[in-house]
Amino acid sequence: MQFKVPQFIDVEDKIFGPFTFRQFAYLAGGGGLVYLCLKLLPLMFGILLAMPIAAFALALTFMKINDKPFIDTVQAFIKYHSHSRLYLWKKQESKTMQRPADITITPQARALDKSNLQTLSWSLDVIDTKK
Repeated sequence: MQFKVPQFIDVEDKIFGPFTFRQFAYLAGGGGLVYLCLKLLPLMFGILLAMPIAAFALALTFMKINDKPFIDTVQAFIKYHSHSRLYLWKKQESKTMQRPADITITPQARALDKSNLQTLSWSLDVIDTKK
């Protein structure tokens, strides 16, 4: 049996002309907010408030930073500034890693003669039993 493997799963579908649903939602939401600002506020205040909203909506729609959508950068910015950034490091001594100071290893204890070395190598040989 052959199965078709989906390809290009990281590319969003174009639903509204050249825009994906997410891009269209950003444009429509930004356009709606700009329209409300211009209709409900006096013209000078409306323009001053509408320009940053329009710029933000356009950035959300088209801008990519390091081949990632701008919304990822905005989310990282909000998360960074909303969470605490105080990291404390407390050094703790591990009881299993401590070595008593009264034990000393002499050079004679480390020395392996030829028979001990052969015994050790024989015990470390791995025999492949799957053949």
